[in-house]
Amino acid sequence: MTTRLIIDTDTAQDDCIALLVGLLDNAAQLEAITMVAGNVGFDSQVQNAFMTLNVAGRLGEVPVYLGCTRPLMREWVSAENVHGDGSGGLSMDMSDQAAETEHGVDALIRIVNESPGEVNIVAIGPLTNIAMAAVKDPTFAENVRSLVIMGGSNNARGNITAAGEFNFYVDPEAAQTVFEAGFNIVVVPWAPLTLNDAVFGHQRLAEIKAIDTPLARFFTRICAATLAFDESVGIAGTTHPDSLSVAILLHPELILEQSPYNVAVETSSELTRGYSAMSWGVHGLTNNAMVVERIDSDAFYKLITSLLAQEITPSREFGGNL
Repeated sequence: MTTRLIIDTDTAQDDCIALLVGLLDNAAQLEAITMVAGNVGFDSQVQNAFMTLNVAGRLGEVPVYLGCTRPLMREWVSAENVHGDGSGGLSMDMSDQAAETEHGVDALIRIVNESPGEVNIVAIGPLTNIAMAAVKDPTFAENVRSLVIMGGSNNARGNITAAGEFNFYVDPEAAQTVFEAGFNIVVVPWAPLTLNDAVFGHQRLAEIKAIDTPLARFFTRICAATLAFDESVGIAGTTHPDSLSVAILLHPELILEQSPYNVAVETSSELTRGYSAMSWGVHGLTNNAMVVERIDSDAFYKLITSLLAQEITPSREFGGNL
C-alpha cells in the first residue's frame, strides 16, 4: 500500500532531494507539490521544483501549486547565502511548464477534504501555507492524516540565529498557529537530530558521486553550494533534514527514538524569534507533537543512495552540465 502525501516546500538543495524521495520511492503516492516563500526567490523555487520533476522523469505528472509568496506578518527572509539559487546553476527549458492556477492553500484544503484522514502533508519550508489552510478551513487540521514538519530545534541551537531555526524564524506566527491547530504532528528538528543523524560527510558524498546516474549527478550538483556553506560553519558535510522528513513518513522504521512534547514557538522577541520551546512533559503542558530524537542514519543513507542509483532519463535536457 502506498502513502498518499503532499509536499509543501521552498525548493532548494535538500528540498529537491525530498521531492525525489516522494517521486521515486515505491511507497509514495505524491499527489501535489505546494510552494511557499522560504529559502530562495519564489520564482527560483518554482523552477527548482520543475527541474526536480524533470530529473525524476516525472515532468507533467505531479501538479505544482503556488502558495503564499511572503510570511503572514513579516517580510520574507532569504537563505540565498546558504543555497545560492538552490539548484547549483542548473536550468532547463520552462517555456511550456506552468504551475496550476488554483492557489496552493486552496489546493491543500481541497485535496485533504476530498479524502478526510487519508492524505499526509510533509512541510519542509516555513509553515505559512499550512497555517493559512488551518485558518481558512477549521476542519483542515483534523482531516489531515499526519503533518510532518521539518523545523525548530529540540532545546538546541538555531541555524539562522543562536535561537532560531530558519523555517520557524521566517514565519514564527505561522508556526505557532500550526502547533495550536490540532494537527497530528511529527517534528523533524534541525538540532540535534539533523546534526547527529542526517549529515552526509565526504565519504558518503564521494560514494554518491561515484554512482554517476543523472539522479546522482543532480544530487552532487545541487548540494555543492550548501556543502561549502556547511563546512564554513563547522558542519562536516551536507545536511538532509528535508529528505529525512519524507523518508520517515514513508518508512517509520527509520525512527529509533521519539517522544511527545508540547511545542510552542516564540513570536514576540527579536532575540529569540522563531525559537521552538519543546517541553518534555514535566511542566504541566499538553503535548501537541511527537518529536523525533534519533534515526537510523545508515538506513536513511542507504535509502537515498538506492533511489539515486535508479537509471532514469530526465524528461528533457538540462542546461548547466548535469
